[in-house]
Amino acid sequence: MVWVAFALGAALAWGMYGPTLHKGQVGLGSPLKALLCVGIAYFLVAVIVPVGMLSAQGAMSGWSTGGSISATVAGALGALGAIFIILAFRNGGTPAYVMPLVFGLAPLVNVMVSMITHPPKETPNPLLWLGYILASAGAGLVLYYKPA
Repeated sequence: MVWVAFALGAALAWGMYGPTLHKGQVGLGSPLKALLCVGIAYFLVAVIVPVGMLSAQGAMSGWSTGGSISATVAGALGALGAIFIILAFRNGGTPAYVMPLVFGLAPLVNVMVSMITHPPKETPNPLLWLGYILASAGAGLVLYYKPA
């Protein structure tokens, strides 16, 4: 169950991402400067740390082409997401609107893509579709009734 703690850590970090990014973008006066700072942070956290840990474990060899391509595409998708959030802020969106929309729809996209790339062995329970409706309605309610 340690994975739950890590999943909650990701939710906490990503939950703070939008408001913190928006504050940085406003403080820098440029969305592109904010994106550059995000890129520097990605480099420091997602390049330096794993290189150090893999080197310490003697595990810097044995890279597969398919795994490397897939993981790199995943990283590019994450970076594109950051760009889209920055552009949403740049074009009038605020964290109170943008982030609930992103985090309300992302799980729905995730489940659909997961079912396509890893087809379920059994037909999904019809309540899955009810969950889709409720999650969409929930995101809509959060957007509509967000604090002024």
